[in-house]
Amino acid sequence: EVQLVESGGGLVQAGGSLRLSCVASGFTFDDYVIGWFRQAPGKEREGVSCINRDGSTFHTDSAKGRFTISSDYAKNTVYLQMNSLRPEDTAVYFCAVDTHCSGYKWKGWGQGTQVTVSS
Repeated sequence: EVQLVESGGGLVQAGGSLRLSCVASGFTFDDYVIGWFRQAPGKEREGVSCINRDGSTFHTDSAKGRFTISSDYAKNTVYLQMNSLRPEDTAVYFCAVDTHCSGYKWKGWGQGTQVTVSS
């Protein structure tokens, strides 16, 4: 069973940084890609960043230049380094797995980690 646990969220001032972690278990890390998503109050969940098995990455326009996604296979962990945070980045952040970054069968949703950016 795919299990993902997110952590690293918190309260930060605009312009600050946070590093989120997604620890994976219950599956072969190499068989999937891991993506980060977020959901702000009253809004639909949206994709943020994704990392492929070959290390290539994808980011939404709002994340480009500010967020970096990376993976540590030894720790079965994917990180999301978020810099230059803005109040509009405030959301619950989740990670999930699929077979490719453009997939639509994401699974393994955890409880997420809250990111709050104050102005």
